[in-house]
Amino acid sequence: MIDTHCHIDFEEYDSDRDQVIKRAQEKLDAVIVSGIGYESNQGVLDLCSDHKDFIYPSFGYHPVSSQNCTDEELKSAQEHLIDNLDNIVAIGEVGMDFFYVKDKALREKQREIFLSFIEIANDYNVPLLMHVRDCEKKALNIVLEYDDIPYVVFHCYSGSLKTAKRIMDKDNYFMSFSTMLCYSKAHQELIENISLDHVLTETDSPYLAMTKEERNEPVNVVNAVKKIAEIQNMDVESVDSITTNNAREVFKI
Repeated sequence: MIDTHCHIDFEEYDSDRDQVIKRAQEKLDAVIVSGIGYESNQGVLDLCSDHKDFIYPSFGYHPVSSQNCTDEELKSAQEHLIDNLDNIVAIGEVGMDFFYVKDKALREKQREIFLSFIEIANDYNVPLLMHVRDCEKKALNIVLEYDDIPYVVFHCYSGSLKTAKRIMDKDNYFMSFSTMLCYSKAHQELIENISLDHVLTETDSPYLAMTKEERNEPVNVVNAVKKIAEIQNMDVESVDSITTNNAREVFKI
């Protein structure tokens, strides 16, 4: 099993990060930690260098942060990303967040910055890991204009089944499902109709735990895999094999 999206570099893990990683190593094959800005990206790289062949980095710029960045900050983050393309498995998380952001001007800035990261992924043939909350259809329409992105991942997919079916028309497009599957009826109904050939698993730790009081962690991706197996009436081993192989294909790990 692979947690394809988490943030165990965050300060929430400063007191017990080694134990969190140890628990993950006991159950999982790999973990991908996603950066959300220049400093975060470097921190993710440093963390991964201490746990090679188990923790892998992706570099991004979270849209809610990027909408407030200066041109110089964006340029520095993107230069840093390009300088480290050989060290990362994907570009992300990048995208647009229309759940938290309603202002039209800020949404447009998010879109422009998102496009700039898409172009890097397209120019350098790097997988794209997208945060596109409440704008999945818009994001899909955008990325479909680019032909040289090897893989596109919809992180923590929460869009419509109609959009999901369009995603599944592309062999190299994937939707990642999180531990939210354990309690979200909407996500449970969605995964029931999604081919596992297009599915990855994640936790988005420290977020999306079973309760608001809890802190999520990568090992809990096991719960998502078990829930998929239950809903699709499959054995856990088969779901594990398919989703793990998908992740290995996308991220080359």
